Amino acid sequence: MFDGLRDLLIGLLGKGDLADVLAVVVYCALPLVVILLYALFAILAEMKLSAWLQDRLGPMRVGPWGILQPIADILKLLQKEDITPTQADKKLYNLSPFLVFIGSYLGFAVLPFSAMYAGARLNVGIFYLVAVSGLVVVGILMAGWSSNNKYSLFGAMRSVAQIVSYEIPAGLAILSVVMIAGTMDLQTISKLQEGGVQNWFIFGGPKNLAGFGGATAWALAPVMMIAFLIYFIASLAETNRVPFDIPEAESELVAGYHTEYSAMKFALFFLAEYANMLVVSAVASILFLGGWNSPFGEFLGGPVMGLVWFLGKAIFFVMVQIWIRWTLPRLRVDQLMHICWKVMIPFGMATVLLVGTIVTWFAH
Repeated sequence: MFDGLRDLLIGLLGKGDLADVLAVVVYCALPLVVILLYALFAILAEMKLSAWLQDRLGPMRVGPWGILQPIADILKLLQKEDITPTQADKKLYNLSPFLVFIGSYLGFAVLPFSAMYAGARLNVGIFYLVAVSGLVVVGILMAGWSSNNKYSLFGAMRSVAQIVSYEIPAGLAILSVVMIAGTMDLQTISKLQEGGVQNWFIFGGPKNLAGFGGATAWALAPVMMIAFLIYFIASLAETNRVPFDIPEAESELVAGYHTEYSAMKFALFFLAEYANMLVVSAVASILFLGGWNSPFGEFLGGPVMGLVWFLGKAIFFVMVQIWIRWTLPRLRVDQLMHICWKVMIPFGMATVLLVGTIVTWFAH
């Protein structure tokens, strides 16, 4: 897709560095456009879904049925005063919201949105994705400490402990897929699942994968379903969503690590959270649910429909995360750590061991 975009710009502007630079800028800016449009939709969906689940109407004043409410909220945040606390570490305080958003945005670089569009084809794409997510942890801790606020510091400490802990079961679930696929390239993992829903990794992976046959895939299916469940639960904790939202616990910590933030700095934290939700949902769809592949094989496939399937699967999981928020209560800190270290990590290690055993057994 990059070459096609570059050729189009060369045809319009002529050969030269300008066409190359514009091609890179457009190519890199596409994920940002996706994030902004998706955020408007997700904010409205959160308000409306929460209202319907509580037998309310939700926002109804701005635009038809209140659909322009997210735009009104953005305009409100743009007009608010940007306040920096007197006793805050001003440099770190002002930098942290940008660092959190950058950590979220960098994850989009390796996501294959369709067979024709992936920002960067890295053969260690999933490793890169896990690595850059660490910037979010650094930004959150920086925000909590630099605010010079006890609520912010408590929220940041909780968030860091939670994210670092739940990266382990999430990594084990991801490793289960990598062991079967034999690659960390997300585009290759997506292509391996072509041919219909029966070839998705949640059902054991492609039935004609080199090295083992259909019997191996069917034997792997129940194990991979457990791996998917582990990843999805861990992704809720990674994004600080209910029932793992103790870093922001409003009833205890006011707003957690972003208590002191206002105006567009607060909006950046808000945007980063929704971007993170989309990233973890997209990774779930790529690793377990075929990515941009149609569940019907070649029917309703192709590059354009691939983009529709990819975004549809990812947004579906975002909607599930929103639904869970308004359904389940918040866990205590001890319960959160118990689930991670005594339940999910042992199950994650068991899935890795079983995947290795089954693949080795059938391969020989």
